[in-house]
Amino acid sequence: MRATWTDERLDDLRDEVVRQGGRIDAMGARIDAMGGRIDKLTHAIVVVGGSLLAAFIAFTAALLGLIITRL
Repeated sequence: MRATWTDERLDDLRDEVVRQGGRIDAMGARIDAMGGRIDKLTHAIVVVGGSLLAAFIAFTAALLGLIITRL
């Protein structure tokens, strides 16, 4: 590695840092946009899970009712 940096090399480094900063900003915007999609997916998972739980409880209650009435 060089011990000294020329003005030209420092200018190249600055330009590269600015260019990479723009890419990072673009990625941040994409991640923010994906947040809404993740929220919708989470909501769907909760709704489906809640429905399955309610169906399981109803089935268990019906099965218990059938067993109790047959005794």
